[in-house]
Amino acid sequence: MDPEQLWSQAERPRRGRPPAHSRAEITDAAVALADAEGLGAVTMRAVAARIGAGTMSLYSYVPNKETLLELMIDQVSGGHRLPAEPSGNWRADLRQFAHEQRTIMRRHPWLPTALSARQTFGPNALAALEYALAALAPIGLEASARLETFSLLTGFVASHVSYELAQERAVEAGGRTSGELLDAQDRYLRSVAAEGRYPHLAQALAVPSHDSAPDAVFDRLLGRMLNGLTAAV
Repeated sequence: MDPEQLWSQAERPRRGRPPAHSRAEITDAAVALADAEGLGAVTMRAVAARIGAGTMSLYSYVPNKETLLELMIDQVSGGHRLPAEPSGNWRADLRQFAHEQRTIMRRHPWLPTALSARQTFGPNALAALEYALAALAPIGLEASARLETFSLLTGFVASHVSYELAQERAVEAGGRTSGELLDAQDRYLRSVAAEGRYPHLAQALAVPSHDSAPDAVFDRLLGRMLNGLTAAV
């Protein structure tokens, strides 16, 4: 895949009759399909059927599924709701950025998996990247280190959202509420710790429990990660 060809060249007008479809329409259909049925459901045949086109005709707009995935990632990356410029408070700015990432990934549950296969940055993803790099500037990291920190932050959010979604699927499959599942896990760990073979676990369980609401857990872990960024400077 040639990123310059993919992102720097607009769809060329064709001679004769106007095209029946557009790359944006195809991307919209692919995103809607992935949202509804998962990334595995996104095939060229399925997307073509969704817009009422022949499968082979789709290749004149999007050469392959890998390119379609890049278009999908960039389209949903446009969902970030961020200020025009960072405030200068890098911790607050990164918190907001990470929460926006989490919101988008939960809205599109296929995205954490798709990001691991991403090969390039489209215009929407570049805008988000530029904001994050600007937000990181006050820390004093070198420019190249800020790029790595952005990847680290995005990886944390993607991993955490993947865990959240997996836990929610487990709850649904087991027919229990999340509270019931947490209670069962807590009872089990406490019974194991009481045997005396895991003193560090017993010590951890003796501390009053933190707020286990998903938003609170994410924000708490995010805060620890941001503290780590400070320590690394």
